Amino acid sequence: MKHAINPEFDVVVVGGGPGGSSVASFVAMQGHRVLLLEKEEFPRHQIGESLLPSTVHGICKLLGVSEELSQAGFMVKRGGTFRWGSNAEPWSFDFALSPKFAGPTSFAYQVERMKFDKLLLDNARAKGVDVRERSAVVDVLEEGDRVCGVSYDDEHGVRHTVRATFVVDASGNQSRLQGRIGGRRQYSEFFQNIALFGYYEGGKRLPAPNSGNITCVAFRSGWFWYIPLSDSLTSVGAVVRRDQADQVRGDRAEALAGLIKECPLVSDYLSEAQRVRSGPYGEVRIRKDYSYLHDTFWRPGMVLIGDAACFIDPLFSSGVHLATYSALLAARSINTSLLGDIDERECFIEYEQRYRKEYQLFHDFLMAFYDVNRDEQEYFGEAKRVTKGSASEAESFVELVGGGASDESALTSEAYQAQRKADLLDHVPRIHWEGQRIQLQAAFGEAVGDTPLRHGGLVESADGMHWTKSAQEHASLT
Repeated sequence: MKHAINPEFDVVVVGGGPGGSSVASFVAMQGHRVLLLEKEEFPRHQIGESLLPSTVHGICKLLGVSEELSQAGFMVKRGGTFRWGSNAEPWSFDFALSPKFAGPTSFAYQVERMKFDKLLLDNARAKGVDVRERSAVVDVLEEGDRVCGVSYDDEHGVRHTVRATFVVDASGNQSRLQGRIGGRRQYSEFFQNIALFGYYEGGKRLPAPNSGNITCVAFRSGWFWYIPLSDSLTSVGAVVRRDQADQVRGDRAEALAGLIKECPLVSDYLSEAQRVRSGPYGEVRIRKDYSYLHDTFWRPGMVLIGDAACFIDPLFSSGVHLATYSALLAARSINTSLLGDIDERECFIEYEQRYRKEYQLFHDFLMAFYDVNRDEQEYFGEAKRVTKGSASEAESFVELVGGGASDESALTSEAYQAQRKADLLDHVPRIHWEGQRIQLQAAFGEAVGDTPLRHGGLVESADGMHWTKSAQEHASLT
């Protein structure tokens, strides 16, 4: 296979958020030379503060940051609460409802992204990644049809070029490079929303053990998120439809206060609270939350991950999950291609098909969930239909919104992993769920299972960090 000539690095990662730091770590952990370029200096503010169990107990465990995460003081999130649908009363779910998340790991965290993202970036440094902050990537370098590096400006404004075998664009929804992959972003006609958000001190909490739940509340103009980041600090955001955009124009603080008045439940939660007016949380911010999907996720020498490739409405807090999950998939493709055992094209077709499948699960379920004339039991049934699993309807809902509806094995509780490992080794028919394999790897140091996602597709290697041919494929070649 043809790669860049005399590369300085095996991989250059553009962007230091959770996706970028994760893919950089997963590749560096295999002994490859990795450069990560981040235009800002950490810590920096970022939205997307509500994590899923699949990230906390799967990806973060594989990255080796479980202990740091548990000691960071983040709010424990045991599930979610919705005032949504035809039921006039709020209803809740617990991650522990699903066997895949049950036990001592049946929780996630609500995180201050300034702290969480820096934790992952520092871990990348510790794993051997050359991290350069305040370094803005300007463009990619090309040789024929192949990307072979990037040009970037350092913190002093000096232009540099660096050659690499692979470039990973993990620079998010505002990526300046995604157009160089070919094709364009296809925006959803349905999910075209605008988010207006700020931070409050002194907001109310649900009774224990649900005090750390994210609360999502539908109201006339859209829906609210209410995320407790600590005992006193709360992230509050209104997501409004495009036809309600006039409500978020003008003074942002006044606009947010007006939307809160429209939503009785959130207004009550904040009745004794004060908006933070100074520091990194003192600004009322706005973000265009238009969902999109890029035509293609890769070209020779370059791959898009996380929001650079696709974005879906944030109702189910899927942003960090999709970013870090795509980082793991992309790392497998890069690691395998660098070894030269499997053709680059085959590796990245596997990456793209798996990431698109995960995106599509959230997309299809959200389409149904936005029908607010249903009750929670109907939503549970829709989750089972979308995931096509054998779990009950309520369990299917929890598996999906917990980040466990794909066919991976590293994203479940240790008790469930042990049972799944025994089942798989006994050749019990398996549920096609990606999270199972990722967490088997995280818990036992090996991936178990040899069922490809598609006919002729690849499966993960025993270490979970590469792709390999399935046993059936090997047999057909011998």
